[in-house]
Amino acid sequence: MSKITITAALPYANGPVHIGHLAGVYIPADIHARVQRLRGEEVLFICGSDEHGVPITLRARKEGVTSQDVVDRYHKIIGDSFRDLGISFDIYSRTSNQTHKDLSQAFFKNLYDKGVFREIRSEQYFDEQAGQFLADRYIVGTCPSCKNEGAYGDQCEKCGSTLSPTELLNPKSALSGTVPVMRETINWYLPLDEIQESFLNEWIGGKSGWKSNVLGQCKSWLNEGLRPRAMTRDLEWGVPVPLEGADGKVLYVWFEAPIGYISATKELRPDDWEQWWTGDSRLIHFIGKDNIVFHCIIFPAMLHLRGDGYVLPEQVPANEFLNLEGQKISTSRNWAVWLNEYLEEMPNRKDELRYVLTSIAPETKDSEFTWKDYQTRVNSELVGIMGNFANRVLVLMQKYYEGVMPTVETIQEKYSLFDRAAMLGGKHPMVDEYIVPVVKLLGQYQFRDAQFKMMELARLGNKYLADHEPWKLIKTDADGTAQVLSEAVQVLYNMAMLMEPFMPDASGRLLAQLQVNPDANTRKDFWMAGEGVDGVWFELSAGHQLGSSGLLFQKIEDDVIEVQISKLLAAGAANAAAVLAESASKSNNSGIENDKNMNAAVETVAENKPEVTYDDFAKLDLRVATVVACEKVEKADKLLKLTLEVGTETRTVVSGIALHFSPEEVVGKQVLLLANLAPRKMRGIESQGMILMAEDADGKLVFMSPSNAVASGSGVS
Repeated sequence: MSKITITAALPYANGPVHIGHLAGVYIPADIHARVQRLRGEEVLFICGSDEHGVPITLRARKEGVTSQDVVDRYHKIIGDSFRDLGISFDIYSRTSNQTHKDLSQAFFKNLYDKGVFREIRSEQYFDEQAGQFLADRYIVGTCPSCKNEGAYGDQCEKCGSTLSPTELLNPKSALSGTVPVMRETINWYLPLDEIQESFLNEWIGGKSGWKSNVLGQCKSWLNEGLRPRAMTRDLEWGVPVPLEGADGKVLYVWFEAPIGYISATKELRPDDWEQWWTGDSRLIHFIGKDNIVFHCIIFPAMLHLRGDGYVLPEQVPANEFLNLEGQKISTSRNWAVWLNEYLEEMPNRKDELRYVLTSIAPETKDSEFTWKDYQTRVNSELVGIMGNFANRVLVLMQKYYEGVMPTVETIQEKYSLFDRAAMLGGKHPMVDEYIVPVVKLLGQYQFRDAQFKMMELARLGNKYLADHEPWKLIKTDADGTAQVLSEAVQVLYNMAMLMEPFMPDASGRLLAQLQVNPDANTRKDFWMAGEGVDGVWFELSAGHQLGSSGLLFQKIEDDVIEVQISKLLAAGAANAAAVLAESASKSNNSGIENDKNMNAAVETVAENKPEVTYDDFAKLDLRVATVVACEKVEKADKLLKLTLEVGTETRTVVSGIALHFSPEEVVGKQVLLLANLAPRKMRGIESQGMILMAEDADGKLVFMSPSNAVASGSGVS
């Protein structure tokens, strides 16, 4: 039996974990690890905090604390959250510990001594005021692709373009805000171009059974041609480069962070850690799609060049992204459901979260979480189907048989849950119908479909009770009632077993109510079904004493959900206010100085309007539009006719702003458009929406516009 090393992407220790991380990485990884353990495999499930890199230093600088303070705080928050959710890591380590530092430096020195790296002198941005070189995240500027003014030196988070610092337009230091200068520096580069033909092309090209999104992204990089990538940075925070004359340089975070999987293994298993990374061991990475290149190209290249028998990943089942209430999850905008807050505010509902996020897992495309959908799935599926079935069966068993499994004198075909003739071959037909499909789907990393199939067993049980109504049948056919309830208990037992990797706590509670606890070998036979093992359909014999019933899941009331929606909207409103304030401060349209604008903001607060619900707000379709033409409306002094580009659509809007703006002033502006306002004719012109304006203290209208240029047609929330 080979060893299986399962890794989950190291969460970055500059903030808590949110539901997007859970749906994309940690819950699927946990399900997989639990299933492999149930199958009797030797498993190490590895994770830890990624604690180096520029964003951490930026947060520390902003908060006026040390980088160590930041990572210590978030390492604890993240680790506690994973533990409380029931993520079954064998170890949750961190990359700031000594074991990781030593192993990362040894790994680098091994490659250096083999002559792998290229030592390259290059011109790099330097902040003269701060007195240090600027790593890519220390530089901000305008993206050359989408013109986003807040792009970083390595990536534009708005359009997703991969950048280098020198490609940015109008670069500025994130430390001082000054314009940096170029100075010569030395760094060590991994020659990805040299091994593309000899290794990477063939290795990636030979993968079958990998997800199309993973292979597609890898092949896109390969088709563009790989370039040498720096494995060191001019920074103070990180693992120091173990070379003479390399003061002020650290290992690139994407060099040392994946080594964190290995160092965590060494920390946990100091005597045999190498066995989990060499020989016939198996390696599986669970990551999000933004980490594909690092886990499928850069880290495998490092392991390949290191040699020494290191295994390469067998699978990298990366998922897409989870959106939230119609928007992308954004940590910077606080548009997220944070795991630590969820666990505090929704106590004893960790399995509910696991279930819902697995139900909507972004396995093949981006998906969406909404609080109303969460409520519906919990109430209708977990409470209404699974919980209702379990409770009814156990209550009826207590009522009619004092919780003791009855003896069924005669099997009546009309009450049978399955075709009993099919059992003549010795294999229970329900195994092939329900257990084998779940096992196969899990083996194919299709967790969402596997859970759905598991729920089908609960649906079957509910329907079986509804069809035969044992609470009525008991009056006319006692033996038939015993058969119906006995078979319902068997469904309940097997449902509890299938639940275990998805909802481990609820599974444990249900097994306790049934007063059963199958041993490891029995569980192994169950989870090996269809793979050389006939599989097991659990049946409790007559005379078995069941425990008392209890609700597996509790209904979620509307007021609980409204609190969460209100909290999210408040965060969104606070961010929107900050964006608008930034936009107003940058605007020159009013000719008013910033301090006057701020005073005016206080003096001209509009009267509060009647309260609206989230559903009311959600009906508004707000979009960014670009004015491509504008003209005065004939015989109407106050009206301008605007032609707007809204994505691929062109719209006409009539607006009463002619006393404030000339047509020439308006053309080219980006505006906010209420796009789903019912059309209205004004001076014979059909106006298809409304543009949003604000009024300052002097009665001057100001356009509500995004602070940075965005694509026309973009949604606004």
